[in-house]
Amino acid sequence: MIDFARNVHLWFAPERVRDEGSTPDYRFSLANERTFLAWLRTALALIGGGFAVDQFLPHLRWAWRAGLALALLAAGVLCALRAVNHWVRCERAMRRGEDLPVSRFPVLLSLVIAVVAVAMVVVVLAGWAG
Repeated sequence: MIDFARNVHLWFAPERVRDEGSTPDYRFSLANERTFLAWLRTALALIGGGFAVDQFLPHLRWAWRAGLALALLAAGVLCALRAVNHWVRCERAMRRGEDLPVSRFPVLLSLVIAVVAVAMVVVVLAGWAG
């Protein structure tokens, strides 16, 4: 928990990452930043999908529409927060010469997206049958 709190502090003061270890090869730091930006693009896509479900499916029952939209929006928020935390963790590990941190988040995100996709298939099929 203390490590997480330190990471959150580094979100707002990334220059303090330099206080640890030695500077890694810049290619690795830039690759870490590109990964961070890819996660942010994923977060934006999930948030956009949540708004799209809410706005463009007005004939869908409110509970379904709200549930699907909120699941996508929540996944987007978690993805954005995970992106910055993972960036800090990787940068610190590279500076310390440690193994890169592992994460279960990609599996969690994949499962959430799969559940939302299955729910949307059910909604579409129910719409065709109705």
